[in-house]
Amino acid sequence: MAEKIKLAHCALELAPLFRPAAVLAGLCHLQNVLFGYADDPQFDRREAVRLSRLALSLDDSDPDTLAAAAVISAFMVGDIESALEMADRAVALNPNSFGAWSARGWVCRAAGLPQEAVQSFERAIRMNPIDPLLPPSFVGMGIALIELRRFDEAIVAGKKAQRQKPSYWPAYCGLASAFDHLGREAEAREAMARLLEFDPAFTIAAFIARGGQSNAKLLIEGLRKAGLPE
Repeated sequence: MAEKIKLAHCALELAPLFRPAAVLAGLCHLQNVLFGYADDPQFDRREAVRLSRLALSLDDSDPDTLAAAAVISAFMVGDIESALEMADRAVALNPNSFGAWSARGWVCRAAGLPQEAVQSFERAIRMNPIDPLLPPSFVGMGIALIELRRFDEAIVAGKKAQRQKPSYWPAYCGLASAFDHLGREAEAREAMARLLEFDPAFTIAAFIARGGQSNAKLLIEGLRKAGLPE
């Protein structure tokens, strides 16, 4: 991630108006915060927002730019209204974009619209069933399904993410919660152990501080019961 950010900023130094580099750098700073990589989370938050606004100022009708800005607005700013508007514009401009539909799924999840989120993730997966970014989409779908109390389906989604990328630790987050809600305590504890193996610093407070939405009540409830520290 650090190398991606370095290269993206080098590109911006060479061409300050090169929008794709601003989009890439903004998303990298976002991921630094969400995944707990940031040494200074507030700096990465500010950079994510600054770069997304720069990209929008260069072209606010590009669907990839709108999709990235929507996710950054939802998770780094908390401006859900603007995020939803940008996500809707992104899919309207390119209804065949995996990235736009996946971004809309995450924004709807953050907005507390789990049914809309599931439908958006399903649309994204139909657009490109072999996209290398499928695991995050399956995880997002699983989290939304948990809030809809569709725990069996959430486990299916989480296992798809796990099979495609076993090292993608957010998959174990949804699995641990869904397993616990179904009373499958041994499997919940196993998933929690894998989660903490990949991210020992992960806690309920860290999840919320990094950008996890406090309205993910059932997800957090399941994680707490599965043994995630406060």
